[in-house]
Amino acid sequence: MKESDPACAAEKVARVVAEEPSLGAVTIRPGQGGVEIETVGPAQSAARRVGEALTESAARCDVDATGHCSVCGAGPERQEAIGRVSVTRSAEAVVVTKEACPTSTQLRQKRRLNLPEFTQREPARLVHGHEHGHEPHEHGEDEWKTLALLAGGCLVLGLVAWSATKLGAPFWLQLLLWAVCYLCGGWEAAEESWEKLRHGRLDVHFLMLTVALGAAAVGDFAEGALLLFLFSASGAMEHYAEGRTRREIGALVRAAPKTASVVEADGSVRDVPVEALVPGQRLRVTGGQIVPVDLRIVLGESACDESNLTGEARPVPKSVGDTALGGTLNGGGLLEGQVLRPAAESALARIIRLIEQSQKMRAPSQRFTDRFGSGYTYAVLGLCAAMFLVWWLALGLPAFRSTPEQSSAFYRAMTLLVVASPCALVLSIPSAILSAIAAGAKRGVLFRGGAAIEALAEVQAVAMDKTGTLTEGHLQVVDLQSIPAGHEEQVARVAYNLDRFSDHPLARATQRWARQRGVPELAPEKFQQVPGRGLQAELEGVPVRLGRHSFAAPQVVEATVPAREGAAAVWVDAGGGVVGRLLYVDRPRPAAAGVLRALEAQNIETIMLTGDRQPVAEKLAAEVGLRTVRAELLPDDKVREVEALKQNGARKVAMIGDGVNDAPCLAAADVGVAMGARGSDAALEQAEIVLMNDRLENFLLALELSRRARAVIRQNLAISLGVVVVMVGASLFGLVPLTLGVVAHEGSTVVVVLNSLRLLLGGAR
Repeated sequence: MKESDPACAAEKVARVVAEEPSLGAVTIRPGQGGVEIETVGPAQSAARRVGEALTESAARCDVDATGHCSVCGAGPERQEAIGRVSVTRSAEAVVVTKEACPTSTQLRQKRRLNLPEFTQREPARLVHGHEHGHEPHEHGEDEWKTLALLAGGCLVLGLVAWSATKLGAPFWLQLLLWAVCYLCGGWEAAEESWEKLRHGRLDVHFLMLTVALGAAAVGDFAEGALLLFLFSASGAMEHYAEGRTRREIGALVRAAPKTASVVEADGSVRDVPVEALVPGQRLRVTGGQIVPVDLRIVLGESACDESNLTGEARPVPKSVGDTALGGTLNGGGLLEGQVLRPAAESALARIIRLIEQSQKMRAPSQRFTDRFGSGYTYAVLGLCAAMFLVWWLALGLPAFRSTPEQSSAFYRAMTLLVVASPCALVLSIPSAILSAIAAGAKRGVLFRGGAAIEALAEVQAVAMDKTGTLTEGHLQVVDLQSIPAGHEEQVARVAYNLDRFSDHPLARATQRWARQRGVPELAPEKFQQVPGRGLQAELEGVPVRLGRHSFAAPQVVEATVPAREGAAAVWVDAGGGVVGRLLYVDRPRPAAAGVLRALEAQNIETIMLTGDRQPVAEKLAAEVGLRTVRAELLPDDKVREVEALKQNGARKVAMIGDGVNDAPCLAAADVGVAMGARGSDAALEQAEIVLMNDRLENFLLALELSRRARAVIRQNLAISLGVVVVMVGASLFGLVPLTLGVVAHEGSTVVVVLNSLRLLLGGAR
């Protein structure tokens, strides 16, 4: 952060509110660990910038009971911050608001964020099992090759130096060969140690260099070389595993096109940089081209290969009204579409950010090893120094020169230093977490950090949304009715112009249907979303509503209007006494019944939470074999159901959903699971796991992979701790030579990394 940047989070957020056009207000609740934003239109860009402002701030806005901030010293009074942005502080919340016209204020939609700053998701960069204290040392995905070459050079030169020693070569030649061997084997360790020492910290790299140089000081060059070779070789293996994970991102980045073909108003076409595209522009994508950004198709038919985003092998048909995702491959047809959002907010960019975030979010068990690592290093150094004095002064062993009968106190101290070093222990968790994240990403399951992996392995109940989760989510409008008859066009016009501002699955179905019918677009005024009930606005000066029967058409007796069995209904108050209804049908996912049976076989409780009508929900439940149904729920009702399932924290609960209304449930659950790249921004913001290929059965894959990762972590901890305990105990009695200590220490590190790579190479079975 630059020195000129404000330290207080509220001031930093105020700058974002002033600069972000779609952002109207931000409410920070420090005591509750939450943030609410109010936006007009898509919230992804605004949410990301608010999140960055909060996580990059030197301190949060810490307001006392009187409303005064201890960071910036500001009082509770309303104060001008930047231009038309104002800040109001109180003991409960800090509200940053931008002045706007009444119409803009009414169009704002509230969203609750689940940001890393407030959920203890700590960023870390894996560097030989450690995170740097300050600036992370970046490793390229192919750096393992350089480290492997250095390790190989250390081995070869060590063998040459050992042979020269045995053959009686001049001492200066032996010393030169050993020096170059040590330089190759200790290069990375010296780099990392220097970086830490600059900030007054020590780690296992320092311990390894100390032991190697100590072995050389007492004439045991070969044992020091063996230590450096094994240490550098295990480091190369670790970077190889990290590089494999990074390649998942690299493949996506390379797939993104650099230019796009913009269709001008006169029909001419020109190429422009993708980053210069703005919403509303019309693009042309020919057969075989990569879709540059998220588009709404307005002309043409084709099929898009979405396998690089979702893992879905079959091309997905696209026609007028559908969405073509950025980064997907257009088949043989010609498509033209309007840009939905900038390139930085496309599905491709969003997935890349999610993967990058997932690698920086540490698991609780990993945070434990991180906390004790530095202190443990000092403790080991202290123990070795104390035992050196005990062996030398109390037991009378030679200080530095070993004899044929007994080893020196210094030699034993170096051996103890090697076997007590926690390298394998520190690597045991992050190596398994990174391997599990990479294995999931290859098969369409995106874990947003180690905490999600650990939590999912302990889940005992799973709540599921209906539309788009248990059903395919490809809703179709099958009927439109008006009361009185003859006003169908008026009902369609109202329904489309309200629903086109919503991301609900039913609204997306209305949008596709209306665009195919050529329903005109109108600009609603005083637009307002009523959570769990519907939408309301003024259209051409007439108040209109859309949503539940009780909200939009309570004056109509629902039973008197013909309906289709199993169809979902949305009611419309078109104004002027005209009421209408749209009927939608959706099919259950073919895999839903099998997934539910598999979860029940594992004694995991399943429950459907939906805002749909009870008869529709029960019909679907009967088709897929689900016993417990909670229907006609508002978002708050869903949250209460999730909290009840948790039994005051006694059980771990996962929630699977894809819509805006599911976001509060995803945040309330122990593990939030979002369905696919087509899920709403709000759902993806709250989810810890994303099923990128829209396959419900991949939840079983995620569950199995998380359990396998937990088992691997436990195995790694048992191996690393077991070796340390046994070898330290033996070293205290002088039963372990330095060579055996080196092999045991580095051998356990190699075993831990290889055990973790089983997840990366094999995935989930």
